[in-house]
Amino acid sequence: MAQEVSEKSPPPPAGEGRGGGLMDKLVSLAKRRGFFFQSSEIYGGIQGIYDFGPLGVALRNNIKRAWWRSMVELRDDVVGLDAGIIMNPKAWVASGHVQNFTDPLVECKKCHRRFRADQVSGPRHEEDGGEFTESQQFNLMFKTFIGPMENSSTQAYLRPETAQGIFVNFSNVLNSSRMRPPFGIAQIGKAFRNEITPGNSIFRLREFEQMELEYFVPPADEMKWLEYWKEQRLAWYLTLGIRGEHLRLRPHDKDELAHYARGAFDVEYQFPFGWSELEGVAARGDYDLTAHQKASGKDLSYFDDITRVRYVPHVVEPSAGVDRTMLTLMIDAYHEEEVRGEQRVVLRFSHGMAPIQVAILPLSRKQPLTEMAQKVEHELRPYFRTEYDDTQGIGKRYRRQDEIGTPFAVTIDFETEKDQAATIRSRDEMSQVRVPLAQLRTELQDRLA
Repeated sequence: MAQEVSEKSPPPPAGEGRGGGLMDKLVSLAKRRGFFFQSSEIYGGIQGIYDFGPLGVALRNNIKRAWWRSMVELRDDVVGLDAGIIMNPKAWVASGHVQNFTDPLVECKKCHRRFRADQVSGPRHEEDGGEFTESQQFNLMFKTFIGPMENSSTQAYLRPETAQGIFVNFSNVLNSSRMRPPFGIAQIGKAFRNEITPGNSIFRLREFEQMELEYFVPPADEMKWLEYWKEQRLAWYLTLGIRGEHLRLRPHDKDELAHYARGAFDVEYQFPFGWSELEGVAARGDYDLTAHQKASGKDLSYFDDITRVRYVPHVVEPSAGVDRTMLTLMIDAYHEEEVRGEQRVVLRFSHGMAPIQVAILPLSRKQPLTEMAQKVEHELRPYFRTEYDDTQGIGKRYRRQDEIGTPFAVTIDFETEKDQAATIRSRDEMSQVRVPLAQLRTELQDRLA
């Protein structure tokens, strides 16, 4: 079971085998099998930005579909939005990002490398002994320009979060959807932060994808909905197949809270580098709507025609990241075991998250095996995420499918033409069962249910 910890309780002991070189192994697997790569790698890469390969795209799409299904499609109180990445810069002034969206920065006077001041210990750089400069505030927003001129009047920003696009569209959505508080607006989209020290692979990026909900509630109900959403969001990660013993809820200390927040929780995961935030759930009060109402001069209040009361709704915000969820799924699914004297690496994704659900493998490249296998793959494709593979020996192909997390492989062999049957091989049990071709689809649907 997942756990909730108090502000002062120590973290549980680290799980066995979750430190050491796990991150290195995972990054190597991710590149080798096409989950993610350093961006612009042939030019030496660019720190804090990654590209996602075929399997990475598939896994990310599964994450986003699951989030959207849970947060929007299966609810009657949430609607969707897709706001622009570049907004009127006045929005970022009103939200406080231009002035306050900063991290403390120090620089080593010897090697001139820069670090977040809260991530260094002592007055000197541990690697070369260089003295750190005094801390200064560094704004994390990427700047750009609108139109052909580059001056202060055309300066704009790449959004550092998707939330503000929701707040400035509050009245548009309210009036067009005829929702009433409590209700939410959900959005999935890219955001950009010029992090001083990105790192831990895709854990902390400069270009990342968020999944955010702004849930608008009557002021008196804010803390009730904070309690509701922290439990809902923790439970969602369990539905993805993440093990509960690696998850916990941590309430923010008072000195961690933003000045406008009444309370906040982090859903944390036990990464190989320690417990860290997977998702934040915060009670933001009416800060955002009030700030935009004041700056824009537009009414962002809500009139309750039943109670005859007008108020600015308060907001509870669950904010998750696609990239961090992807990394968490890969870490949690990673297993090593010995099989007949050889090491087997397996990504034990849940059936719903696996990038490929069914691999179709002809035992040989000879006809009619390849033709039959391709026919089976095309017949199964509308119902499952499938892949056809006829390269290398069957044993190596099984190992590759294990490494990318494919739950089942269907093998077409030399008996298939005679008995019109194929072998279903299970990733987790490594068991094999013979199934008539006519029953393949229903058998796989039962196993993947």
